[in-house]
Formats: sequence, C-alpha cells, structure tokens
Amino acid sequence: MKKKNQVLATEGDILVDLTFHCVPASLLTEFAEKIVRPYYSGNLNVAIQDLLHKALAEQEFVLSHITHIRNSAEV
Repeated sequence: MKKKNQVLATEGDILVDLTFHCVPASLLTEFAEKIVRPYYSGNLNVAIQDLLHKALAEQEFVLSHITHIRNSAEV
C-alpha cells in the first residue's frame, strides 16, 4: 500500500476533537494541578495546544541543528 502525503490546512483552518486512550488518570491530574491550574487559569485546552506548539518548535530546533552538524561534517 502506497503512503500518501497530505498537506494539512494551516493553523486555525480546522478544529479537531481529540480523544486520549490509555493515559493514566494520575498523569492527567498531575498535569492539571502543576501546569494547567497555575499557568493557564485552569484552561486545559489552551495548555495542551501550547504543549503541542512547544513540542513542534523543539523538534524543528533539534532537526535544524542535526542538519547543520551533518552539513558541517561533510565539508
């Protein structure tokens, strides 16, 4: 089966309902108590969006540095 690449709509174009499976209630409770309540005024939706944005930004940063290191090693 061939893998199809799809271009997703840009930020803000689509909204998706998200369901988590097999996530321990204790982990969600700890996240809510230590992160959501003090830093996001209890808004779990905004906290998760911010977490996703930060994870993507970190991934881009890491990949750019790996590419830079690989290109430097090849020279």
